[in-house]
Amino acid sequence: MKESLSASDAAEAIAEGLLRAAPGAEIDLVPLVDGGEGTARALAALTPGGTILPRLATGPVGDPVETHFALLPGPDGPVAVVEMAAVAGLSLVPHDRRDPGLTTTHGVGELIRAALDAGARRVLVGCGDSGTSDGGAGALRALGARLLDADGRELPHGGRALLRLHRIDPAGLDPRLAETELLVACNPFNVLCGPRGVARVFGPQKGAAPIQVEELSAALERWAASLVRDVPGAAAFGDLRNDPGTGASGGLGAGLAALGARLLPRFDVLLDHLDLDARLAGADLVVTAEGALDRQTPNGKVPGEVARRAKALGVPVLALAGTIGEGAHETRLIGVDAYSGILPAPVALPEALARAHEFLADAAERALHMVLLGSRLAAARA
Repeated sequence: MKESLSASDAAEAIAEGLLRAAPGAEIDLVPLVDGGEGTARALAALTPGGTILPRLATGPVGDPVETHFALLPGPDGPVAVVEMAAVAGLSLVPHDRRDPGLTTTHGVGELIRAALDAGARRVLVGCGDSGTSDGGAGALRALGARLLDADGRELPHGGRALLRLHRIDPAGLDPRLAETELLVACNPFNVLCGPRGVARVFGPQKGAAPIQVEELSAALERWAASLVRDVPGAAAFGDLRNDPGTGASGGLGAGLAALGARLLPRFDVLLDHLDLDARLAGADLVVTAEGALDRQTPNGKVPGEVARRAKALGVPVLALAGTIGEGAHETRLIGVDAYSGILPAPVALPEALARAHEFLADAAERALHMVLLGSRLAAARA
């Protein structure tokens, strides 16, 4: 639940409320990561021998931020998990500086480089909760590429500057990248360009006004064409404009794909090793939550994936949401049997975020009381 609760915090709040309504319930907490906030720490905690390595890197507005990446043991050497949200996430962008035309993924490239320094030759980049829309340009710069205008000058940070991009000079790219397997765990529904391009879909959420959305869309079109023209091997990827996942994290997917990264559905990468289907099959009721339940939920969001898997197993799903948006009813088609908002009354957003644990726990308690009432009615009529 963005900017309020991590997956673990949300799971604990739901459990707290459920146990108030049914003290004897057996609850299996499964905090799910989708590549966004908390991914690196969650995977380190789930993997024996996993560690978190702290670093100082360039944040999304250009200031240094304290961040981290995970290092996991692997059969062929250490595997690094770089969580883009930990260094370029929206939560790291102050509200008064939310302009996705200026924010940068430079810190993501710095963390990839730090992972290479730590000996990793397999790097998993988790995409999600980004505060950027630069197509991964900042990350490529941190890895050694130069982005030049028509006069041969380096471009400043940010997606808007890509409108002036004349040429990418890849000569300085870190040579270790050629020996590294880059895997990007991303939402395959996100594409870089076009009517459903990442600037148009997510730009407003990151602070872009309508005119800025169109500027960013044009800038990312130019970026995609430049990658294919100037970066060796980029053309072999496929369609950087429209292929699944290219729009992940403000287009970071496209930038890393140009370097040879594989863009993979994030749940295939992150959830299957949790044996999630077996855990769902053993449940009588699944409770999930999201900051905003709306028509985007079925398109690669955690509750949508949970609902699909639970529906296939015949397990009912209850979803709790900070807000219920347009198209929320469409989630019933993918397996959400019932949903409810968590706010007890209209409150200002800062208060809602600050009291998210309380509101979510109370909503879980209310919802389960309703479920139990329905069960008693059904039993009485049987």
